[in-house]
Amino acid sequence: MSHPAKASEFLQDAAKAKWHDETLWFVRDKRDTISKTIPEWEQLRDLASQIKDNVLANLDQYLIQFEEKAKANGIQVHWARDAEEHNQIVLGILQRHQCKAIVKSKSILTEECHLNPYLEKNGIEVVDTDLGERIVQFLNQPPSHIVLPAIHLKKKDISELFHEKLHTEKGNEDPAYLTHAARLHLREKFLGAKVAITGVNFGVAETGEFVVCTNEGNADMGVHLAVVHIACMGIEKIIPRRKDLGVFLRLLARSATGQPITNYNSHFRSPASGKEIHIVLVDNGRTDQLGREKFKNSLKCIRCGACMNTCPIYRRSGGYSYGSVVPGPIGSILSPGLDVKKYSTLPFASTLCGSCTDVCPVKINIHEQLYEWRQEITKSQGTNAKSISMKIANGIFAVPFAYKVTGSMMRGALKFLPDSITYSGLNTWGKQRDLPETPKETFKDWYKKNRS
Repeated sequence: MSHPAKASEFLQDAAKAKWHDETLWFVRDKRDTISKTIPEWEQLRDLASQIKDNVLANLDQYLIQFEEKAKANGIQVHWARDAEEHNQIVLGILQRHQCKAIVKSKSILTEECHLNPYLEKNGIEVVDTDLGERIVQFLNQPPSHIVLPAIHLKKKDISELFHEKLHTEKGNEDPAYLTHAARLHLREKFLGAKVAITGVNFGVAETGEFVVCTNEGNADMGVHLAVVHIACMGIEKIIPRRKDLGVFLRLLARSATGQPITNYNSHFRSPASGKEIHIVLVDNGRTDQLGREKFKNSLKCIRCGACMNTCPIYRRSGGYSYGSVVPGPIGSILSPGLDVKKYSTLPFASTLCGSCTDVCPVKINIHEQLYEWRQEITKSQGTNAKSISMKIANGIFAVPFAYKVTGSMMRGALKFLPDSITYSGLNTWGKQRDLPETPKETFKDWYKKNRS
C-alpha cells in the first residue's frame, strides 16, 4: 500500500481535490468558532486527557467492573480477541435468532473487523442506516472519513446514485428530496429487521451502561424496533464514571462537526422486557498498542475526526489514499501497529506541522507519534536507496570543503541538464513543482564580496 501513489490518483481531478480541501477546512473552521464560545475549552481538553490516562493505566480493572455491572443489568457480555472472533460471535447470535437481515448504525469497529462482507458471505443482508454509510455501501466503497463517510462525493454523484438505486427523479440534486427518498427506503428496512447492530462511543464502568452518539437517530430507530441489539465496542472506549460523560460529550461534537452536541446521545443500560442486549468487547491489537510506550496514547482517541479536518495532507489526498479503515493522522499512528509493513508509508504522509495535535480533544501527541513511527519504520527497513542517500548527504554536510565542491558542481549541472533528467522519476519533489532558479553565487561568496 503506497500513500503517495494513491494520493496521486486522487489529485488527478484537481477541481475535486480543491473542493475536498475547502469543504473539510470549513468543518475545521466551525470547530474553531464554537470552541471559542467555551471559556474552559482547554481545561476540558486537559481533563479529558487525564481521564483517558487513568483509563489506560487501569484498563483491566475498568473492563472487569464494566462486565460485572453490565451482566447485573441483564446485558450479555462477549469478549473477542480479534476481528475473526468478533465476527464469529456476531454471526452466532444472528444464527441463534434465525436472522437473515440486520440494520446497522455507524460503527468504525465493525468496519475495522470487516463485519459486513463476513456476514454477507454467510447469507446475512446488512443495511447500513447512517445516510453517508448507506451511500458508500451502495457504491461498494468503505467510508472515506470516520465522521463524514461520503465527504468525497458531491450532490451530483449522490443524485445519480439514488436515481439508479432508489429510482429518484433523474437530475434532482435537492438535498431535502434525496434525504426524504433515503428515509422512505430505510424505514422499510427498519421495520423488517429483528436485529440491530450499533457501535459504542462510551462504555461506563461505574454503571455497566454504554452510550451511542448519532445525529440522525438511526441507531435508536433500529434498536427500538428490533428484538436483539448487538453493540460492538473497542476495549479502549471505557470511561470510569457516568459524570465523565459531561466532559467528553461537550468535546466530541464540537471537535467533530462544530455543533454543540450530537442530536442523539442514547444510553443503553438494560434490555426491555422480551428483548436482548449483547455487547462484544474487542481487543484486535489494542492490548499490543497499549504495550508500546511511545504509541499507547493513540488509544485515547474518541473518533471525532478533527485531526483529519485540519490535516493539509488528508484534505488534499482524500481518505482512500490511506488504505486503512481510520485514515488521516490518527489512522497513520494506529494502522502501523496492526501491520507495519503494509502501512509503512502512512507516518510519512504528514508535514509534522502539529495541527492535528492542536485540535485533538484528548490531547494525543499525534505529530510526535508520527515522527516516532518514522524512526521505527526506517530502522526496520535496513539499508535502502533512501538511507544510502542520507548517509552520503551526511558526509557532505559534515565536511565544509566537500559541501562547497558538491554545491558548485550541482549548480553548474542544473544550468545545463535537460528537463528530462532534472525532472526524471527520481525527483519526486519535482512532479508538481519547478526547481527554483539556480543562484549565481553562494551566500558565502556574496558575504566575502560585500562584508566591508
